[in-house]
Amino acid sequence: MKLHELKPTPGSRRKPVRKGRGTGSGLGKTAGRGHKGQKARAGGGKGPYFEGGQTPLQRRLPKRGFTNIFKKEYAIINLKQLDERFEEGAVVTPEALQEKGLVKNMRDGIKILGHGEITKALTVKAQSFSRSAAEKIAAAGGQAEVI
Repeated sequence: MKLHELKPTPGSRRKPVRKGRGTGSGLGKTAGRGHKGQKARAGGGKGPYFEGGQTPLQRRLPKRGFTNIFKKEYAIINLKQLDERFEEGAVVTPEALQEKGLVKNMRDGIKILGHGEITKALTVKAQSFSRSAAEKIAAAGGQAEVI
């Protein structure tokens, strides 16, 4: 078999229906929409939430809570990751974290969490630290600086 000999299986491909292209096609004139009425018109018909005049579900259910537009969303890094990727005495900045591939999207900044142990003295600069992370960095001889 060669490329130019390939053909679709018989019956697997059908010609598209051409609505509204003359009476001879069987779907000319009104194109299967019938005569007049709401559904015969462009944009006609009821919306997806219409329930036959009954109060729709999204209006029957109570509204709860609010959206906090001032919430800060941090990219999270654990101490274990810093210990694996950085050498003794290195300065860890958000840019350095991006270069090492630890952070893809900075969001509102970087928060360092205390999961894992750190054995190297690192100077870590980030927007936020958990209390345990700051303590572990200091205990290893490093510094935790808030930007």
